Amino acid sequence: GQPQGDHLQLLLRRSWEAKNCAYCPYSRFPVGAALLTTGGEIFSGCNVENACYSLGVCAERTAIQKAISEGHTSFKAMAI
Repeated sequence: GQPQGDHLQLLLRRSWEAKNCAYCPYSRFPVGAALLTTGGEIFSGCNVENACYSLGVCAERTAIQKAISEGHTSFKAMAI
């Protein structure tokens, strides 16, 4: 099932907090994401812009890459 109550609030809060780490000097639009694994761990990420637009990374991809790089490949929910 989907996260509810305190778990949902935590996921939303971690997504909101991740925005503070965003590097977005071009768009000035910070984005945060929080990814919940099926094991209950949360990985957060932010957008990272680059002068070469196609090399920028969105917050969702950052969170997914962090989780996968630590061995997590099964996910339950994401807040953006």
